Amino acid sequence: MSLLPTTNTRSSPTSFDGSRRHRRSSRSIPLIIRRLFRFPQMDFEFALWQMGYLMIAPRRVYRNIYYHKQTKNQWARDDPAFLVLLASLLCGKWHFSFLVVDLTETAPVSAVAWGLVYGLGTMGILRAMLFMVLVDFILVGSLVATFSWFVTNRFLTHNHMAHAVDQQVEWAYAFDVHCNSFFPLFLVLYVLQFCFMPLLQRSNWISLFVGNTMYFVATVWYIYGTFLGFNALPFLVHTELFLYPIVICVILYVASLFGLNISQHVLAIYFG
Repeated sequence: MSLLPTTNTRSSPTSFDGSRRHRRSSRSIPLIIRRLFRFPQMDFEFALWQMGYLMIAPRRVYRNIYYHKQTKNQWARDDPAFLVLLASLLCGKWHFSFLVVDLTETAPVSAVAWGLVYGLGTMGILRAMLFMVLVDFILVGSLVATFSWFVTNRFLTHNHMAHAVDQQVEWAYAFDVHCNSFFPLFLVLYVLQFCFMPLLQRSNWISLFVGNTMYFVATVWYIYGTFLGFNALPFLVHTELFLYPIVICVILYVASLFGLNISQHVLAIYFG
């Protein structure tokens, strides 16, 4: 009896090439996108920890990127938990549990709460959800991230050693910076503003002052968070340039106090 195999057990060149192309195409998709719907693999506890410290000690959040760079060889997140959590907060209800403090509450936030107050109906609330997530958060954030990514790589990169490998800001990291900066803005303009609606709807100077101050604080907080995000990268220089728009914000804020109620105008655009 022959001891040689009667069939060829090796993979054919065609199947090998196909599997290699599949692996290459899967590698070309960012890991965070591939994990977007794998909820059991997401670290929501760490994402909540980041959200808490973005409010009380944002520099501590960016200190962790050094460990991430050493272990994952990239500055950007590879876990979409923060992104999913923030999008969920924009849409509807969520349970908060920050840090080691056992503080849990259910809060109707953003699209659902605003839609119920303004009587938008089911379809109106759905449109508000899509607008807040896709336009306010993702589209505007992508534009800001693209602009900051281009500016940092074109004008602010600097290598301290002559023979060091050139480092570049990843677009995904620029979007991470936007996400981190957007969270305090979300709390001020989507949650706190909602709580002050009875006051903000009045036609007096106190209403104007409180509403405009909220938008001023949220904008400055976003700008400062963006500065912290890029200032944390050791190969960038003159990142204080990201703070310069605060001067423009101060001028516009002071000018708005003479009669322009920003809150009422923005809410009229959103909810008619």
